[in-house]
Amino acid sequence: MVKLFSRLPFVVSIVLSLCFSTFSQWYASGRGGAVAAGATTHSVNAGLDMLRMEGKAADAAAASLLVLAIKDYGMFCMGGEVPFIHYDVDKNEVKVLSGQGRAPLDESAIDWLIQNGIPEQYTSGNIKTAAVPAVIDLCVQAMKLWGVLTFEDVVEPALDILDAGGSSWYDELAATLRTLRDAERNASGTREEKLQAVSDCFYRGEIADALDSWYRNNGGFLRKADLEAHVTNLEDPISIDYKGYTVYKCDTWTQGAVLLQTLQLLKTYDLQSMGHLSADYIHVIAEAMKLSFADRDEYLADPEFSEVPLDNLLSDEYADLRRPIIKMNRASDTIISGDPWNMQARNPNPHPNLKWPKGTTTLCVADQYGNVVSCTPSGWGSQAGAGGTTGVTHGTRLISILTWDNHPNRIEPGKRPCITLTPTLVCKDGKPVLAISVAGGDMQDQTALNLFLDFVEFDFMPQDAVTKPRFHTKHLTGFFHQPRPVLASLYVNTSVPSSVRTELSNRGHTGSSTGSAIGNPVMIYIDHSDKTFYAAGDPDANRKVGAIENPTKSGYFNTHVIKSQRIEIISQPGRVKIHYYLINPETAKLSLYNVKGSHIRDLSLANEQGAHTAVWDGKNKNGAVMALGCYLLKLVQDGKTVSQKFVLSQ
Repeated sequence: MVKLFSRLPFVVSIVLSLCFSTFSQWYASGRGGAVAAGATTHSVNAGLDMLRMEGKAADAAAASLLVLAIKDYGMFCMGGEVPFIHYDVDKNEVKVLSGQGRAPLDESAIDWLIQNGIPEQYTSGNIKTAAVPAVIDLCVQAMKLWGVLTFEDVVEPALDILDAGGSSWYDELAATLRTLRDAERNASGTREEKLQAVSDCFYRGEIADALDSWYRNNGGFLRKADLEAHVTNLEDPISIDYKGYTVYKCDTWTQGAVLLQTLQLLKTYDLQSMGHLSADYIHVIAEAMKLSFADRDEYLADPEFSEVPLDNLLSDEYADLRRPIIKMNRASDTIISGDPWNMQARNPNPHPNLKWPKGTTTLCVADQYGNVVSCTPSGWGSQAGAGGTTGVTHGTRLISILTWDNHPNRIEPGKRPCITLTPTLVCKDGKPVLAISVAGGDMQDQTALNLFLDFVEFDFMPQDAVTKPRFHTKHLTGFFHQPRPVLASLYVNTSVPSSVRTELSNRGHTGSSTGSAIGNPVMIYIDHSDKTFYAAGDPDANRKVGAIENPTKSGYFNTHVIKSQRIEIISQPGRVKIHYYLINPETAKLSLYNVKGSHIRDLSLANEQGAHTAVWDGKNKNGAVMALGCYLLKLVQDGKTVSQKFVLSQ
């Protein structure tokens, strides 16, 4: 790990632009990492800042999430939720963090919700529909597992925005974030223990006390006991293989299995021969999605509380049973769930279709080391206000859980609702190649499927895939207060040729065309052949992305010529402190240069608490004070050299 610089004053940030080239728009590419985020550049730039600090993808994601909760407010809030998929390059593994809060533990609260129904989303005081806020602990656990920076580092961009002024709750949220930052500062122990102090302060300390008071004063069901019990689970993803690609999703507390089931159904079709966006192509995908959604609405739920027949749902045998239901000449106008328990194509006893806004944003990150994050932040703002004195607006995610008898997604104390939030990570030959995040409720996996097939079947690059026409269906039970299905529905972009739309209508598809974005997607493609990250977000959905043009010498697409266990460069006012954890440190030589390669001075290594430490006081070998800006650190060991850029700040 190399921490090249901490957050810098504006004047030094200008100097920084001479050292690193970055781009922030709706598409970008670079070899030093990429961020694809929400509707403003603030969240992109926050993530890029962390990548330039030699942070990992998890650090950049945490910084972007904290900013998204401010700048994409209404789509996401600090008391919301974040399903999170991470690829760890060092372990070559994909893991999931369950950034989803749970229902209250109080059984009397659950009884009230069952008897009275889940309150409407926009009802005044709808704090009764809030799940436990999950964002802060998600950020902490991701950073503990896969990051290298501190909470103080990642929260700084959010504090900059809050301090500039804005909504009435900005000051309160800034105070809360500073309280969390100070908890880390004042904690003793390892970096991980100090990070945990942030979470403990929020869920078990003074922030939890303030939230508990607010819940009680506003008729909410959550209590401090719910916050204290909150855990961000580290889980295995679910996955299937599709034509040489492994597609990873979160477990069945999300709708992620819908995408995987649909791909299982589509495996045997020659989509390329049908032609991109032909009538056959759109028809067969829409019909496959209908079957997958029927199973979603019947079986998916929190696997800690409900037994879900996942292996059968994703099996080749079950897909083979279900596939003949698709008729190429006619659109289905009925809901047809299967029976994976007994491996039958049709379910003889489906649940009756009883009465079941948009509010989600997007985030994908890839760092120069090869770590990748795909997550889907969400949280519609509760009408109850911004957490009293905390500034922490809560979401209303319990509107996605049911009160139906005997349904696997029925509300229980401490249960996670089955949610639409569904990030996607795709690997090929064991390496990540795609990260996709989509906002859009029931359209999320439908839009992700559009993009995935654009890439896999038709070789579209991200900037092409996110701007191609898309389509979706409402032939499903909606996940937000459970509106009834719109049977045989199909909605397509107006740029789909009229002849194709006419043919689809002739096959029985009903609906309309739209010039608006169908879903709000972002995606990152990692090209391992030309060592470049390609990021894009649909401009019609106002998505923003950014990339860093070149990696540092320690980057993923460069060779590590010296095997160090850790390298840390910490900018402090007027000086730089350098920690090295080296193999055979006695053979190492440390030198400083300007960016043009002129030698400034050598530094001696001293042993400090097990680390080899050097401090540069900002002066050259003659004692003259050097100007602020970019410098080059060179480590020479056994005839090999590693060079790292960093910034001397004021």
